[in-house]
Amino acid sequence: MIEIFIFGWIAGILLSLAIGPLGSFLIWRKMSYFGDTLSHSSLLGISIGFVFKIDPVYSVMITMFFITLIITYIERVYQFSIDIILNIISNTALSLGLVISSLIEEFRTDLVHYLFGDLLKVNLNDIIMISIIISIIILIILWNWNSLLLVSINSELSYIDGINIFKIKLILMIIISLTIGLTMKFIGALTTVALFIIPAATARPYSKSPEKMSIYATLFSISSITFGLFFSVIYNIPSGPSVILCSTIFFFISLFTKNKDFYFK
Repeated sequence: MIEIFIFGWIAGILLSLAIGPLGSFLIWRKMSYFGDTLSHSSLLGISIGFVFKIDPVYSVMITMFFITLIITYIERVYQFSIDIILNIISNTALSLGLVISSLIEEFRTDLVHYLFGDLLKVNLNDIIMISIIISIIILIILWNWNSLLLVSINSELSYIDGINIFKIKLILMIIISLTIGLTMKFIGALTTVALFIIPAATARPYSKSPEKMSIYATLFSISSITFGLFFSVIYNIPSGPSVILCSTIFFFISLFTKNKDFYFK
């Protein structure tokens, strides 16, 4: 039992290293609905994985990558409102995923697992895979940190500084989509985006700089996963929802214990 807990905990810590800063970017850029769109799209990715006998983690990440490209292309070329594009893509991907999944008996059997995830089923191979992918994502974030931050906080200033705004936005959307796709298997399709948004929102009242907000969001994410896994083992409840409930408790504690004069709106 301890080994199962430790593997899940290590996986949670590794994921949190990317979830913290990326969740902060989602809040700064007001992109929470983009996260919801990717969450809905995960069902399509899982279904495609079952059809072609691919590990759902990879099929979801590939699906989200292409969906991100489609969203970016439509917004740039046809100049539709991003809200309209996300709504159409979200519901189309969800509907297509439901249609395909209804035709696959094996998928219907494992549906609950993919909807809610299970950190307690992480194995050594999962740890290795997460380590490699998260390391690459963190390197991309660090390498482009100043540009990502400036585009997220002040697009006009970033344009004046000669930053390629489209390129930076695309990089951000792609690494967010890949991280959500990776996290989905362990936290669940229905609850993954919440783990990005809630710790970052919890960190916001305590933060006076973007770097601090990213660090605090990471720490709150790790704390949520630690307590969530503990309660999951003790009370035999799904680990994904347990993690999100713990994260929500931290959020309300921060809401009522800190003043409203925080740095980022």
